[in-house]
Amino acid sequence: MASNFYPAYPPDLNDEQKEYLLTNLKDWSIAHGLAVRPATSYVPPEQDPSAALATTAPVTLFPSLFPQACFEQAKSVAKAYNELYSAIASDEGWLKEIVEELIEIDDFIADLWKVHLAVKAEGYVQPLNLGLFRSDYMVHVDPSDSKSSPTVKQVEFNTIASSFGGLSSQVSALHKHLRSIDAYPKSEPAIRDSALPSATSVPGLALGMAKAHKAYGDSASGSPLCVIFLVQDPERNVFDQRHVEYALNESHGVKTFRLPFGRVLADTKLDQERRLIYTPPHAPDRHFEVTVVYFRAGYSPSEYESQKDWDARVQIERSTAIKCPSILTQLAGTKKVQQVLATPHSPHLKRFLPDEAQAAEVLKTFAPIYPLDKSEAGQEARKLATDSKTAAGYVLKPQREGGGNNVYRKAIPDFLKGLPETHWPAHILMEMIEPPAQNNVIFRNGEIQKGEVICELGIYGACLWKDGGKDEEREVLENFEAGYLLRTKGSGSEEGGVAAGFGSVDSPLLVDT
Repeated sequence: MASNFYPAYPPDLNDEQKEYLLTNLKDWSIAHGLAVRPATSYVPPEQDPSAALATTAPVTLFPSLFPQACFEQAKSVAKAYNELYSAIASDEGWLKEIVEELIEIDDFIADLWKVHLAVKAEGYVQPLNLGLFRSDYMVHVDPSDSKSSPTVKQVEFNTIASSFGGLSSQVSALHKHLRSIDAYPKSEPAIRDSALPSATSVPGLALGMAKAHKAYGDSASGSPLCVIFLVQDPERNVFDQRHVEYALNESHGVKTFRLPFGRVLADTKLDQERRLIYTPPHAPDRHFEVTVVYFRAGYSPSEYESQKDWDARVQIERSTAIKCPSILTQLAGTKKVQQVLATPHSPHLKRFLPDEAQAAEVLKTFAPIYPLDKSEAGQEARKLATDSKTAAGYVLKPQREGGGNNVYRKAIPDFLKGLPETHWPAHILMEMIEPPAQNNVIFRNGEIQKGEVICELGIYGACLWKDGGKDEEREVLENFEAGYLLRTKGSGSEEGGVAAGFGSVDSPLLVDT
């Protein structure tokens, strides 16, 4: 990490100041839904048998420093990234070449592709697609050039279950509230409202779903319309989802229901026209026609415990409901696609972004990524990954969502030694991003963690498009940036997932560098 990049921060607090700040932080967070269900390691199940308790979400006491130019750079390419990934998801032929490299070594990718092929054989009945995306970045400062300007480099692009939009809006408001009640010392003039951008992720994501709901059209079954939030059960991160759900209902008048992934076959059915009909367990005499299925589950192999779960996924995919995301859009989010786009001198980016200026701005955000196959680039990557000296500058990533699956730096060679070489191509090798050093204080599970931290900025995007009759044919109906998320973790933690127990939610304090 680059040192001496930011000014000294955050301010020190005496015991009375710390108590005042923490008391207000905890109370405001619970009062405003900046919360999660407690981890079992924090509150044992026997102390919460009805799963009624909530606790403050892991959060920073202070907003973290973030270069304003980098913040604006990340936001400026949101629509281009929406365009890029909607184009990829609409090009089945191109995706097929990517997937065929993985299906022999990644059972989950293979099974997702089987779902697509099964529905394709019967015929898709819904040409509309909704993407609620999140592109994640870190600030990068070239450690070899002390005069280099900071820039953002993409960590990954998420096409399914792009979480924490709900909590992001709340933590931004929390930090503004703490400033307004003088919880921050007057000696810290940098913490001012103009440097604390409001988070618009809740209204942005809700608007994306509302646009899709409207585009679906009127009910053809005679039943009232609804949107389904497809969720895990149990779900610790329920309040994050609830904020978007409530906004969709209260701001757009759209009825929503939460459907656990394991109950899809029990609570839904397809009618003769393959409309998805939902029957709430609490009201078995009522039936709703589903316009949009918003996936906050179904992205991990562990969720598909039996054939029943795959049958449930097929049922949703066969239906007229707009999927967020569809199978092809989920597959477009694999790390392999990111690698193919970002490998130096790759010709693929211009295929999907023919506008040269637009493509050039996206290209600036790519960190070098290499395959671990037997291509020329793959052979070079294998040399880098198996040498402990060169591996120290890289991270190894599999085709997985949800965090906790990456292998970092000098651990890479030993990991590869224990993995059959035939399975190496299921991973990509990414050059480490070198963020500037800074400090902050994290409040997690009732404990204070103070020290050096790393920040990761996520920019949400909403995109609604209609597939044409052939590959690469599509019409983009809606495309807009939909807010931001800042996650912060201790610099000793390689992973950044909040729900997975590594990171915290945060908001940026924009500074000039």
